[in-house]
Amino acid sequence: MKLSILSLFTFALAASAAPAGCDFELEGFAKDNPLGPTTGGAGKGSKTVTVTTVPEFLAAINGTTPTIIKVKGTFNFTARPRIGSNKSVIGSGKGAWITGAGLTIVNATNVIVQNLGIRGIKDNDGITIQNSTRVWIDHNEFTSGNFPASGPDEYDGQVDIIRGSDWVTVSWNYFHDHWKSSLIGNNPTFRAIDFGHLHVTYHHNHWKNEGTRGPAGRFGHQHIYSNLYEDFLYQAIHSRSDNQVLVEGNVFTGKTREALSTYGLVIPEDSPNTGPAGDYELDGFANLGASKFFQAMLTTNPENDFGKAGVNITQVGNFTRAPYRFQLTPLKQVAKVVKSGAGLGQL
Repeated sequence: MKLSILSLFTFALAASAAPAGCDFELEGFAKDNPLGPTTGGAGKGSKTVTVTTVPEFLAAINGTTPTIIKVKGTFNFTARPRIGSNKSVIGSGKGAWITGAGLTIVNATNVIVQNLGIRGIKDNDGITIQNSTRVWIDHNEFTSGNFPASGPDEYDGQVDIIRGSDWVTVSWNYFHDHWKSSLIGNNPTFRAIDFGHLHVTYHHNHWKNEGTRGPAGRFGHQHIYSNLYEDFLYQAIHSRSDNQVLVEGNVFTGKTREALSTYGLVIPEDSPNTGPAGDYELDGFANLGASKFFQAMLTTNPENDFGKAGVNITQVGNFTRAPYRFQLTPLKQVAKVVKSGAGLGQL
């Protein structure tokens, strides 16, 4: 995407003028993209339903009719439900819980998932987004509950975004006690499928006591800003296989070993089945915020607080600034704002 100097100046001012507290409006690639903003089940012809049983849930998410689905209770699925296009799936009150099998969004567009707790999904992802566009994953909680005792392969990802999916925002979620969190592009041989897609925004998420993939990306573009990482033990942000990340205003605390890497090595803790020394892919790219020229126009500094964690940037990319307005939380306020705003019961 090419932007004029005037447009970039406008976006920079919009980011700097944001209030210090929580703003839960949609931001990022799920809002600003060539297809239009993600509205889920809202809009012309929309209907609202409340579901309290598995059959009601499955019936409500089927098809493409715009539907706002209010979810109450705990749902233990024996197979993965597939959410259709033009759906908002929203947990009521303090949130609804999903167990047994996670959710799949495949060959769909315009989907919102909010205020759901997804826990203990073995051998698969909490949410898989595949060949889908305009998806907003917001204010949810994801956990397997017994990291690191479970090992890296008992559970899979918490939110994985794959196979040419595009225009996704992952915001205000609480990811905790899990080994492999979020993967963008699930195969290094899928360049023809993924390259030019996989535009994903991650902002104001709270990662705590996690292992790897916060996120890890291949072939795409991820804007990662104002997130809090506590004890992300092995490797947090990993850009590999020609992937591009723009990393701004994030805070890393505790025992995080490596906050950011573009080195193509997939570390053994990420995928131990690849071999004791890990697995090599092409390097990725990273940028750490606006250029000095644009930093001078910002009242909120886009720098990150990497704490004691390592940073290994082998290649600086050309994804240097986000092509949309966004609210960058002042670095000293990130921990407070994210802890108070992320997860269930905030809508």
